[in-house]
Amino acid sequence: MSKVYFSDMRASHKENLFDKIAKLLALAGLRQTIAEGDLTAVKIHFGEKGNHTYLRPVFARKVVEEIKKVGALPFLTDSSTLYPGQRKEAVSALTCAIENGFGYACVGAPLVISDGLRGVTETVVAIEGELLKKTYIGTEIIEADSLVAMTHFKCHELTGFGGAIKNLGMGCASRKGKLVQHSTVAPKVAEKYCTGCGICLKACAHDAIAIIEAKAAIDPTLCAGCSRCITVCPVKAVNIQWNEAADLVMRKMAEYAKGAVTGKSGKALYINFITQVSPACDCYGHSDAPIVNDIGICVSTDPVAIDQACADLVNGARGNEGSALQSGHEPGGDKFRGCWPEIPWEVQLEHGEKIGLGSRKYELVRV
Repeated sequence: MSKVYFSDMRASHKENLFDKIAKLLALAGLRQTIAEGDLTAVKIHFGEKGNHTYLRPVFARKVVEEIKKVGALPFLTDSSTLYPGQRKEAVSALTCAIENGFGYACVGAPLVISDGLRGVTETVVAIEGELLKKTYIGTEIIEADSLVAMTHFKCHELTGFGGAIKNLGMGCASRKGKLVQHSTVAPKVAEKYCTGCGICLKACAHDAIAIIEAKAAIDPTLCAGCSRCITVCPVKAVNIQWNEAADLVMRKMAEYAKGAVTGKSGKALYINFITQVSPACDCYGHSDAPIVNDIGICVSTDPVAIDQACADLVNGARGNEGSALQSGHEPGGDKFRGCWPEIPWEVQLEHGEKIGLGSRKYELVRV
């Protein structure tokens, strides 16, 4: 049974929220997890432009300060997105991060995109999964000596909720790794938007793209799934085919999470903020009203246990009327199905436990 340390959002002149963060990290074993001199990846979602429910940069600063007290060298990191948007490559992603408040002056640590300039700097990590035998993880995650995953716990339209498992599995994967999780087929070209400029053809390292009748065409038999074409298309005509079922995405995601922490046994810590619990991902350029009131902060060395605890805390709360929550408003009601009725959110927890990522059994230690 894994321990999950929890504190609510109450504060006073004697103990503010930042003091609580420090206490939670200490109790969960920050000094036993991170060693002096460690290059420590603080995996965080920088938020899409227009979104406002991503974690506050001042929370990241406090985590960075606690890591520095150990004598380690923290850096904040995220990976490129699979879809075309503000964070599809490193320059735009870092610009977005700074505009969202994650500049060095605020967080006290440098920012690094874990999968490089265009989302293709990856390390192949072998795993013994049920669905996958290898994962494509952003190289800087693998190269880091230790890892602290800072996660905004919220609902998600494909996985029911997004917690530590998603922050690891989807958030640490390279663009190719994200494609593996979301799709079984090559990207497609929307002909009505394609201008036939040939930029994607030049960017493809596998000769999988040709210009036919002034339009780009992808040969799925030659496509390696790197998705570089998605990044470079100036008119967003190249897009992923989102054809994978939600339960399979979650199982692949859990296996990718295992790939992300391979080689970091005893060197990873997870901190989930159950605040501004929005009905959808922070990848959107907007944020809807929270479905429950702010609940608190959890810290653990077990990504499955911490997500199970957070899910239980959210479901145990009273849902907010007037939010996107359609059912399950009562304490104990299923808030995730109340937002996304068709998503079997428990799959990511079940599969994570099954493959040895962590345990769903936990002891909640209230701090």
